[in-house]
Amino acid sequence: MSDIPIIWILGGPGCGKGTQCAKIVEKYGFTHLSSGDLLRDEVASGSEKGRELQKIMTSGGLVPNAEVLGLLNAAVIRAKGTSKGFLIDGYPREKSQGIAFEAQIAPADLALYFDCSEETMLKRILARAAAATVKRADDNEATIRSRLHTFKCNTSDILELYNEKTLTINAERDVEIIFMEVVEAIDCMLQKKERAAKVC
Repeated sequence: MSDIPIIWILGGPGCGKGTQCAKIVEKYGFTHLSSGDLLRDEVASGSEKGRELQKIMTSGGLVPNAEVLGLLNAAVIRAKGTSKGFLIDGYPREKSQGIAFEAQIAPADLALYFDCSEETMLKRILARAAAATVKRADDNEATIRSRLHTFKCNTSDILELYNEKTLTINAERDVEIIFMEVVEAIDCMLQKKERAAKVC
């Protein structure tokens, strides 16, 4: 696994990381794995595990980390032979998840943290909710603020632990300007991996 780049994509809801992931996939051909999408796919498959996950998610509970990690690991193994790199989107959400990921799957080469103010994220989420045809019960200001607060607390621990491999990007700017910074970081990481591989 060590020859295939792994990038963690971190950022709160509404920070624009989905847009950046799509642009990274288009430019580099990396495999985009979103923990949320993997959970929803498992539920949609109608499997026994999917039914168990649905019960947890419907009741508003948090899916155990072992389950999420299992789905991520299976997705990485499935794509390993053909993938040029992995974008792990929305994971880790807390320090212990990062430690477990690196122990069980592989160390991350780079973490991109899309930093955005709470007010900007709130505005974007509310605008997205207003435009959506299906309304989510948790898309109200009080619930969103609570989600953003939890995210901030957990993320500061992750950033502290993985300080050396994390690049914090100001996500309040234009999409293309942000992407230029993303490309610079990824190219730099790929060159480092290439040099390290030659040494080995």
